[in-house]
Amino acid sequence: MKTVFTTGEAAKICKVSQQTIIRCFDSGQLKGFRVPGSRFRRIPRDILYRFMKDNGIPTDALESGRRKALIVDDDEELVELIKDVLDADGRFDVRTANNGFDAGMMVKEYHPDIIVLDVMLPDINGREVCQRVRGDNTLDDCQIICISGMVEQDKIQELRDSGANDFMQKPFEIERLVERICKLLDVEPVAANA
Repeated sequence: MKTVFTTGEAAKICKVSQQTIIRCFDSGQLKGFRVPGSRFRRIPRDILYRFMKDNGIPTDALESGRRKALIVDDDEELVELIKDVLDADGRFDVRTANNGFDAGMMVKEYHPDIIVLDVMLPDINGREVCQRVRGDNTLDDCQIICISGMVEQDKIQELRDSGANDFMQKPFEIERLVERICKLLDVEPVAANA
């Protein structure tokens, strides 16, 4: 569970703009600290919780502490498998989509922290999805892992250039995927035997 938040994370949790959080921080309404030697602001969890309570902001996003994952693939069995593993982990709130259209609608309303994205969707290619996500500044913190069974090296670079943070070749072990998700979200991986 996260104990300290950036202004961007606090804004997402409070469902306000990052500028609003920065203004509240700078005016002293929202306490916190600056990272030594930089201008970065950080807000401890208990202070953010109190700020939300004092201002009538629902605290469910903070209380759950779960990261939002969106799994997009037209292989429904793979989607179910990934969802089951992330659900069992307990630290993720998982949504799924089987095509680019549904994924696009879900990204807008759900604002996932991470998208696991099949490159070869029936209605749109993964590169286009990456570009759309990167074109929306409310999704700046969203991480994208592209997955595919048929991609050449130069295509992988194109995906990265379009905004993908990582790429995994199918077939892969679900545990490796979860490790990569945890790494991108800066979440502690859970030991397999825990």
